[in-house]
Amino acid sequence: MTETKVPRRTTARLEEQLCFAVYQAGHAFTRMYRSALAELGLTYPQYLVMLALWDGDGVTVKALGERLSLDSGTLTPLLKRLEVAGLIRRERSREDERQVLLHLTEAGEALREKGGCVPITMGRAIGDAVHPDGRLLGDLKRLRDALLKAADQD
Repeated sequence: MTETKVPRRTTARLEEQLCFAVYQAGHAFTRMYRSALAELGLTYPQYLVMLALWDGDGVTVKALGERLSLDSGTLTPLLKRLEVAGLIRRERSREDERQVLLHLTEAGEALREKGGCVPITMGRAIGDAVHPDGRLLGDLKRLRDALLKAADQD
């Protein structure tokens, strides 16, 4: 009888990989946000833009892109769709015509109140998975910062 050699595992199984857990969690978040945002008529990236503008109206496209870590090739079509939907308006800066400023319309401002239900919906969906003291958010920010720092060293 011949003995079958079992290859020695040199890496963790897929389910044991941090990257896969983050990937799956990202998909689950996107799926849940899709459902939560349907009533607002927004996609998840559009919602992020609106959140940023609800924080501060009149920002430049460049500043918004930096804040959301989105390049202009991704951000510009998002902004165009939000403008067509009547939620934002874009205008050239009077001081520097190279800059485009973003402003909420009345409809965009009115959507803020309706959008207030999204974090509540997400909180309910997550339930006990997140500690109420905000530890997960802090951990995720530290993880992001560590990864960005390591990537910048390469």
